[in-house]
Amino acid sequence: MAWAISQAEVIGGIVAAGYKAITGRAHPAHVVGPDLTHVFKFGLLRGGVFWGWPSSHTTIAFAMAVTVFRLYPKQKWLGSLAISYAFYIGLGVSMTIHWFSDFVAGALIGSVIGMVVGTSFSRSQVRLTPSSNHC
Repeated sequence: MAWAISQAEVIGGIVAAGYKAITGRAHPAHVVGPDLTHVFKFGLLRGGVFWGWPSSHTTIAFAMAVTVFRLYPKQKWLGSLAISYAFYIGLGVSMTIHWFSDFVAGALIGSVIGMVVGTSFSRSQVRLTPSSNHC
């Protein structure tokens, strides 16, 4: 499980940073100010890779949570706890350093990454279990 979660985390971080490097979305001001929700600076590294769309926190949290959910489908409580924690992270950053749409994009992208990584690792576990070898 540790390898799967680590892989989901790394892939989520790389994908989110890649999107941020291209979209360059302005982050919300910490004080009341002008509406910046529509400001994107498309182009390579015009807005940096640390701020903007999608939320890296949310992308990584959902990638890890959905990976856990896919690895342990019979333990619904564990998957539900992981998904709840990912929502907590995503909604928390959407109220402070990200727009709500950054959260939504991160949740969708992270969920896809988690599905792919979790499915890949769960299939490899089935092939490696001693009970699956019928010699």
